[in-house]
Amino acid sequence: MNSSKQYNCVLCKKRHSPKERRKVNSDTRKILERHFALFDISDSAVICNKCSHICYKKRKITSASTIQSHVSSSLDDYHPYLKVARQQSLDRSPPSVTLAIPSTSNSHSYCFVCKKPGPKLIVAPTYARFRAYIQSEIFVQSGSRCCPVHIENGLLSKDAMEKIKASKSSSHLNRSSILELLQQAREEVLKKENTRLDFDDPMSLSDTDYLSLTGLTRDQFDDVMTYVKNIRPTKTRSIRTCVAILLTKLRSGMDNEMLGTVFNMKKFQIRRAVHSARKALMTNFVPSNLGFSHITREEIIHSHTRPLAQQLLSDITSAPAILVLDGTYIYIQKSGNYTFSRRSFSMHKRRPLLKPMMIVSTTGYIVSVLGPYLADPKNNDSSILNHSIHSNTEEIKNWVEEGDIFVVDRGFRDSEAVLNDLGIRMEMPAFIPKGQKQLSAEEANSSRLVTKVRWVVESVNGRVKTWRYLGKTLPNVQIPYIGDYLRIVCGLCNKYRPPINSGTFVDDIAMASKMILLSKETNELQQFVHDNGLDKRSSRWTPIDADANTVSDFPRLSEGEIRDLTIGVYQLKSAKSYAAEHLADDGLFQILVSTDIPNIVSAKIQSRHISSKKYSLWIKYGINIKSWYCTCKNGARVVGMCGHISCVIWYLAFARYEKNAGCESLGIRDWTEEVDDAARAIDSSEDEEILDFEREEE
Repeated sequence: MNSSKQYNCVLCKKRHSPKERRKVNSDTRKILERHFALFDISDSAVICNKCSHICYKKRKITSASTIQSHVSSSLDDYHPYLKVARQQSLDRSPPSVTLAIPSTSNSHSYCFVCKKPGPKLIVAPTYARFRAYIQSEIFVQSGSRCCPVHIENGLLSKDAMEKIKASKSSSHLNRSSILELLQQAREEVLKKENTRLDFDDPMSLSDTDYLSLTGLTRDQFDDVMTYVKNIRPTKTRSIRTCVAILLTKLRSGMDNEMLGTVFNMKKFQIRRAVHSARKALMTNFVPSNLGFSHITREEIIHSHTRPLAQQLLSDITSAPAILVLDGTYIYIQKSGNYTFSRRSFSMHKRRPLLKPMMIVSTTGYIVSVLGPYLADPKNNDSSILNHSIHSNTEEIKNWVEEGDIFVVDRGFRDSEAVLNDLGIRMEMPAFIPKGQKQLSAEEANSSRLVTKVRWVVESVNGRVKTWRYLGKTLPNVQIPYIGDYLRIVCGLCNKYRPPINSGTFVDDIAMASKMILLSKETNELQQFVHDNGLDKRSSRWTPIDADANTVSDFPRLSEGEIRDLTIGVYQLKSAKSYAAEHLADDGLFQILVSTDIPNIVSAKIQSRHISSKKYSLWIKYGINIKSWYCTCKNGARVVGMCGHISCVIWYLAFARYEKNAGCESLGIRDWTEEVDDAARAIDSSEDEEILDFEREEE
């Protein structure tokens, strides 16, 4: 008893005064060996009062469990609930191990995240406590409480994870806590092994992965999850995974079998997940982001209407609501029901489809989606709009007011009377009068003012189809859900996509003023061509190669200056495709000039649709481009120009001065030689027959 080691407690290793220590008896020795793995205990070892009390509790629990095991063994068959109750009593065992793991306090009176007092506190879910330990290495004690705002989808929010702080440097874990922690870790490891895509782990997928798979960034996906309230998680997929499956299906167009491979789930599990996510998003997300009821008329006017449209189509002081309408197509399989097959077959597209009606603002904001409707002649664009107004779909008649403007295409011509009854003005491109081949300059100019506003709905349709599932031929079993899928995608576009147009207020007003001024002018070059017979075959025009040394007095312009002439980017893009077709093998572009008429060039441009048709055009120039005229349907307009004219101006004023101004430099490659051509084989065989005949004649 002279050694200093004899005065240290065998369990806590602390030195105590003689009054606070006692010898280790046989019962205490058994407890130390059984529960604390202390086997080499000398006969002279001592234990402090505090540790002795711990051993006493252990001995009491052990004896109680031993007695209980003997008693319950004969009662389990008659009272099966006793076994569950006995296990619950064992799980409430007191702390037995102290580990050097930082932990939060386990107080029930205040939040362990923000430290605010109750009373509206909730118990932190088990998986949320486990994820907190994994991410921050802070153990949240069982039963700890926090504010409800810190829990999102069963986990601690990102903001809560940043605020959580450890209040203790160690953690006291009992048997149930250790088993729970080990079980959670095991399930997490198994999930990692079995799951290829994990949307629950914040560190598993990057923003790029989220965008590629779902069409949304991680933050946008998290925002969507705030609208999801009524999905029940299962062992095979969480709520986030359920929504991710639906968005991945819409974005990528993969079928359920392929999604099952990606998410390591059965096909029927994928089908159920898609069904649950679709219902959840249609319940809360879509009504908040799509439909006439989700946005007011005043919001559309002030926040989603371009000044360009207001200036072109109305008096900007009156500020009407301007909506652009157009139908789009969702292709479906051929049906075995012949009645439905006839009603869903489109004579225009020559294939079965359904027709939703898109209603958008002039900035590309989708106000509503009507339908989808059948595709037979009884469901043309006019019929769909008339039906929606007569049935007051989504209370559209209560939303619009007298003086509002609907911008449509020529397919809505039969809706004019219905719209006039509501006081709505319809703006539509002009029709070519019967017996004429071309719009007049006035009609072409007015049509250009309309198409300058109407193009946005075509761009919106293209944006929606970037969710590839809607661009596929859908199976007929999906027909009842096509409208839901389309509305979910449109809601996502409204919520997370920027406006289609990017013009500023000043630019819009300047462009609108320019277009209105030009629309009042006549095409003087058109009159000059007709008066002087330049469009007749008798006119003397000499073909030349438009290299940098010919027509040297033609003004040289930048692409930005050419864009100011075209009043749009589409004509400039199509100009490159037209130019690529008309560039010869030596890289020269052929045009026509006349020695009798200076400062005018002519050209013949092949139609992009009809092989037997070519359009003649004339361009008058001086220091700048003065006027232009083409024989195509819209070639007489002064507000901008057609793609044929822009092709010649773009090449003469810009492209021919660039290095390597050939087809490949334009980014447009001719793939004709890469594909078999039966016509080419026939031509070669005919040539061989002619050669054989000539040899025989010789």
